[in-house]
Amino acid sequence: MQSQSYPDAWYLLWMVIAFCGVATWFMRNFTERREATRLIAFTGVAAMLVMVIWTFSEF
Repeated sequence: MQSQSYPDAWYLLWMVIAFCGVATWFMRNFTERREATRLIAFTGVAAMLVMVIWTFSEF
């Protein structure tokens, strides 16, 4: 089985997903900024959807 190399943008997308997860948790637990929390959460969800679609269509 050969290992497959993913493009750099794929790993950048993983970093965006991870950042959005941590930022959403932090903002939900330690701030009162509802709109910003939702924005970050929806950004993470959108990034994850792009990751899933891209992964299953290309790799």
